[in-house]
Amino acid sequence: MSDNAPAHASSNRPRVLYLSHAPEDIYDVVRRMAGEDIDLVLLPDNDEAARCAALADCDAVVVASYRLTAEHLAAAKKLQLVHHQGVGWHDTTDWKTIRDRDIKLAITLSGSTISVAEHTLMLMLAACRHLAYADAELRKGKWLVNALRTRSREIMGRTIGIVGMGRIGLQVAERLVPFGIKGLYCDPNVTLVSATEQRLGMEKTDFDTLIARSDIVTLHLPMMASTRNIISADVISRMQPGSIFINAARGGLVDEVALDKALREGHLLSAALDVFEGEPPAEDNPLLTNPACILTPHIAAGTRDALEQKLGAVFTNIKGFFDGQPLENEVDLHSHQD
Repeated sequence: MSDNAPAHASSNRPRVLYLSHAPEDIYDVVRRMAGEDIDLVLLPDNDEAARCAALADCDAVVVASYRLTAEHLAAAKKLQLVHHQGVGWHDTTDWKTIRDRDIKLAITLSGSTISVAEHTLMLMLAACRHLAYADAELRKGKWLVNALRTRSREIMGRTIGIVGMGRIGLQVAERLVPFGIKGLYCDPNVTLVSATEQRLGMEKTDFDTLIARSDIVTLHLPMMASTRNIISADVISRMQPGSIFINAARGGLVDEVALDKALREGHLLSAALDVFEGEPPAEDNPLLTNPACILTPHIAAGTRDALEQKLGAVFTNIKGFFDGQPLENEVDLHSHQD
């Protein structure tokens, strides 16, 4: 079997498992976007034995937030393609096993970018104004009309540091233009052209400079060995006093205990997180009771618009692959080291 000539499934329809167990309204969208050319397998409940049994007869699997493990792959004897619903494959697949078995891995570039960028901007605004705390206190009958005034900030005029200038980081920068911010960014793999930097008000710098100079720091990185706890206790200590931290990327990028401590001690003004080291976070995670931290349950990419775009691209790519067309957005696992 050549790279561009995958074996066809029986009846010429690839059998595809949607790995995550999801509510029926999500499944409605999955079914509609898969169409009639996919032999779609959906899980009636979140049962590992049923998941492995389904994988045994599947040609491809769609991975979202539920991790594809070595045990799953061992059961998937016929598997030819792993298609990630988004882009964060590093921590949601056992990619070394996929690589060693020469199974194809593809990602989905469409769909998430705008929704995550919009969510990031929302978190920035909410963190500047302590939105969640003000809302919660109002519902308790506390009218904080002046209590938050000296602790609230505007985005206008702030220096905002974007760590990771990929598709999402770039769209965050685009949305910040009307706010008249001073932008800093660092990314070892991306340097914007001068005209784009000027239009966006962005300046490339190194990580340490960005951390020291930014009023707001936002992360847009994958979770890899080299990026784990990139926001450590030491890095947090070097952030500007009274600065704000945003993370809508991956939870393992941040030392959550150190972040909680910095917020409670007042070194950081506020933070907003959409992602956590463990998901859902443990009941004893101190951030859950930290009034200076706004929390959302990993929903930055979770819009109907994004879901339809992503699944449409996923199933189009899967159909094309099993029809002998080149696979789009394939990850070269054999050159990946981290």
